[in-house]
Amino acid sequence: MKRVIVGQDRMLERVLVALLAGGHLLLEGVPGLAKTLTVKTLAEVLGGAFQRIQFTPDLVPSDLVGTRIYRPDSGTFDTELGPVFCNYLLADEINRAPAKVQSALLEVMQEHQVTIGDTTYEVGEPFVVMATQNPIESEGTYPLPEAQIDRFMMKITVDYPNFSQEMEVVARSLDSPAKLRRVMTAEELLGFQVAIGGVYVDRVVSEYAVVLTMATRDPARYGRDDLAGYISYGASPRGSINLVHAARALALIRGRRYVVPADVRELATEALCHRLVLSYDALAEEVTPEAILDGLLEAIPPPSVELQDTGSA
Repeated sequence: MKRVIVGQDRMLERVLVALLAGGHLLLEGVPGLAKTLTVKTLAEVLGGAFQRIQFTPDLVPSDLVGTRIYRPDSGTFDTELGPVFCNYLLADEINRAPAKVQSALLEVMQEHQVTIGDTTYEVGEPFVVMATQNPIESEGTYPLPEAQIDRFMMKITVDYPNFSQEMEVVARSLDSPAKLRRVMTAEELLGFQVAIGGVYVDRVVSEYAVVLTMATRDPARYGRDDLAGYISYGASPRGSINLVHAARALALIRGRRYVVPADVRELATEALCHRLVLSYDALAEEVTPEAILDGLLEAIPPPSVELQDTGSA
C-alpha cells in the first residue's frame, strides 16, 4: 500500500488494526489527504467486494440497503440489494446524510444484517465500514448521533504530510499509477480475525484498559479534578471492549502473541476520544477530547507486568 499512499504510516497501521479486529473505522481530515484512496487501495490488495457511497442530504435509506421493486409483467415484487452488501464499505462524508440514513447504516454496522420489508438479509463477512468526514465544514451536515459514533472502534485524525512526503506525492502524480497485486483474500482475512482470539490478554492489561475508560467518566477519582467539568458523558463499556480488541490486533501486527500495556496506551486516544461528550465549558474553552485523554494517560501510568511469547497462545 505504501506504493500508493505516502506518509500516512500511522493511519495505515490503524486501518489494519480495525480490519483484523473486525471493527469499523472513522477517518477525519480535510479533503485531499488520501482517505478515500486508502480505503480503495486496501480493498484492491486484500480482495473482497468494495463499495463506495457518497453521502448527501438527499440520500434515503433505500439508497444504502436496497428496496423492493414491483414487476408489472409478473405482478410480483423483487428485492434489489443496496451497496452495503459488500466486504469493505466506504461511507464518504458520512455526516452529510440525514438521521434516517444514518439509522439505516447503524443497523448494518451493529447487526451485520439488513431488513427489507419482512425479510432480513445478512451482509457478507468480513464486513467493515470505513467512514470519512470533513471537520472544517458544518453547513449542510448532520452531526453523528452518539449511538452511531460509539459503533466505530476507532477514530483516526488524518494529518497533513510534511515537506518531503508532499514532494513524494507530487512526484508520484507525474508518473504512471503504481500497479498493485492482491496479497490476501477475504477468506484469509477472516482467518486472521480468528487468529486474533489466540492473542493472550493478561488480566492486568484488561484492568488498565477498563481504568482508562472509567477515568473518562470520573476523572476526579484518578486525581484529575481539573478535567471533570469538561466531560458531560464519558466512554461506554464498549470503549473498554474495543480498546482491548484493538490492542490484540496491534500486538499481532507487531509479531507478538500477547498484549502489553503499551499497546493499550498507544491506542487509547483513538479508541476513546470519539466517545466523549464534552461539556459547554470544554467547548467554550476549546478543550479537545485528545487533550483530556492526554491528561488521563499522564495521571494513570501503565502497570508493570512481565509477559513473554511462549508460543502456546
